[in-house]
Amino acid sequence: MKHIIEKLLVLQDRDRRIMRIREELARMQPERQAFQGQAAATQAGLEAVKTRVKQVESDRKKLELEAESKKKQIERYALQQFQTKKNEEYRALTLEINNCQAGITELENQQLELMEQAETLQKEAVAASREADETRKMAESQLRQLDAREQSLRDELAALEGNRNELTSGVDERVLRHYERLLHNKGDNVVVGIEHGVCGGCHMRFPVQLMVSCQAAKDMVTCPNCGRILYYSTDMDLVAVD
Repeated sequence: MKHIIEKLLVLQDRDRRIMRIREELARMQPERQAFQGQAAATQAGLEAVKTRVKQVESDRKKLELEAESKKKQIERYALQQFQTKKNEEYRALTLEINNCQAGITELENQQLELMEQAETLQKEAVAASREADETRKMAESQLRQLDAREQSLRDELAALEGNRNELTSGVDERVLRHYERLLHNKGDNVVVGIEHGVCGGCHMRFPVQLMVSCQAAKDMVTCPNCGRILYYSTDMDLVAVD
């Protein structure tokens, strides 16, 4: 049984490494998505600023066209003033001209505000473009490293799984089935030492007879509480600690 325990311990180390690799591989896709998400978010921020710049420019042009329209109205009113001979009509046209001029002044003020906004947005766009470019390059670098790491882990995993059967050769089928069942249910801590009278897995204290059986190593000994496979080596202390 001692020889089988030794094989199981080697197998357990192999299975632990396999499980660690699988766990790391499982984490890679979320990591990949996180880097892609960062790049997409900064690019979306840049596009949002660009959209605002276009909108401000569009609004400014509309105000400019509106101001030009009022200037043409003023020209028409001035021509009508020149042609009219009635004082009342002349005064009414003067009022319309004054209203148009006031409207033009208001529109020009709004254009100035939009120009200031556009200037600020242009600076934001430059900064957002720089950030998006840096984030994209960082993400691409991280993704390349992830891809290389993933390929390396998959190669190692294939090699570990490929010769796993060699490690199970010579192990009693009953013992191996028990080991596999524990591996599935308990994780990677299946074959555990017995020291100071307790299980190395669940830490339950054992009766003397069970410790003697484990020390004799004539048959598979399992923990009556958690079912883990127990073993004893000369560097362990069987004496229970109070």
